[in-house]
Amino acid sequence: MNVARFKDLCVDVTCPSAMVAFWGRVLGLTPPADNPNVLVGDLPEKTIWINKVDEPRTVKQRVHLDVRTSSIDDLLRAGATIQKPPTDEQHWTVLEDPEGGEFCGFVRDTVPAYRLMELVVDSADPAAQARWWSGVVGGDVASTPGKPWYWLENVPGLPFPYWVFVPVPEPKTVKNRIHWDVTAPALQPVLDAGAKLLRPKDDDIGWNICADPEGNEFCVFLPPAEDS
Repeated sequence: MNVARFKDLCVDVTCPSAMVAFWGRVLGLTPPADNPNVLVGDLPEKTIWINKVDEPRTVKQRVHLDVRTSSIDDLLRAGATIQKPPTDEQHWTVLEDPEGGEFCGFVRDTVPAYRLMELVVDSADPAAQARWWSGVVGGDVASTPGKPWYWLENVPGLPFPYWVFVPVPEPKTVKNRIHWDVTAPALQPVLDAGAKLLRPKDDDIGWNICADPEGNEFCVFLPPAEDS
């Protein structure tokens, strides 16, 4: 049985206003009138927090988003640039957001209002990562025979179809600029599953910062009774 539930996504940026405008247009989300640094949709799980940080992007992002689009030109008009065009073997376009963060565009004949298709995480051991996160948030582990990537589907509360883990040779070296939040009835079962507590809730933050077995940061939000 899963010990947590997917809550939302967070993106670290150096210029929130520009990145809110960019990701809102790309994903089909809008900022509410009372908070210009968050994007929301028709479900709470579609929320994306745009967090200002001082450090700029310096390395390839270990976590990125794949989006559906009617044309790559739409993404370019929003402010993206092409890093790698599609090929016969790679049927998607690798792009960069206005701050250089990688994401992938998949052209589709029919595009829904909410255009986030999948969350992609670079991994040393994709199979182990998929199994670990399935144990934490639920969902089914799937793979393609002969291919090295694994993904989760049917994850409770996940507002996009797939959570993908792909193999990379390089280790994680810096804090991820995209991370996810989860809610949990209690913190200890998440830690017992193998998460590492990086920073507990304190007077400055109302959540617990953890890392998965490969060091990917995520935040655990607890019920008020558990936080007190």
